Amino acid sequence: METLAGHPLAGSRVADIGAGTGIATALLHVRGAHVVAVEPGDGMAAQFRRAHPGIPLVRGTGDDLPLATASLDFVTYAQAWHWTDPARSIPEAIRVLRPGGSLALWWNTDALDVPWIAEAAERTARHFGIDVSAEKRNVNARAADPTGRLDFTRRTVRWSRRVPVDTHLANIGSHSVFLVHGEQHTAAFLAAEREHLLRAFPDGWVEEVYEVILLLARTPCA
Repeated sequence: METLAGHPLAGSRVADIGAGTGIATALLHVRGAHVVAVEPGDGMAAQFRRAHPGIPLVRGTGDDLPLATASLDFVTYAQAWHWTDPARSIPEAIRVLRPGGSLALWWNTDALDVPWIAEAAERTARHFGIDVSAEKRNVNARAADPTGRLDFTRRTVRWSRRVPVDTHLANIGSHSVFLVHGEQHTAAFLAAEREHLLRAFPDGWVEEVYEVILLLARTPCA
């Protein structure tokens, strides 16, 4: 992100929009950014404040940012852009960014070319009636900004980690598709998924593989 932006995070003024519980916000803070979180939800905001009491948080949305004009070097959205209306959130991002500032959007997606991940995605699709691959297909500049006001550059970064099976299940169980289908429906899926995973990973550790898709656009310099 810093390379595309031509500006380091350290010392930058950053707003992380749709911050949720603060996972991405905290990482930006660790990198030396002067970051403020923007979060609309009561529950998420409460969790954020408990976890990150030293990071400022304001209530608001990307469609109506409670931030001063030309005050920021970066506006970031970590898997939160889909909650905005680009017709409103694009002009708002441009308004609050300084000349030469950057709007950065990213999504952490499953690496569907890995066989066990593809199989798990198929099981999720059958159980919940969703297209797991749609998220990755829909991550593009035109979808992000139908107005075409910004010129986005796209980068993909692949990464992996080894975690216990139960950590993996807790992670996927926190995704919105599981939350909206109810506790019983989700519990049945996760129990069956645990059996599948233990057959694939008998030592109880899952090798998760992800691809982070980043879209970044800079505002014109003055």
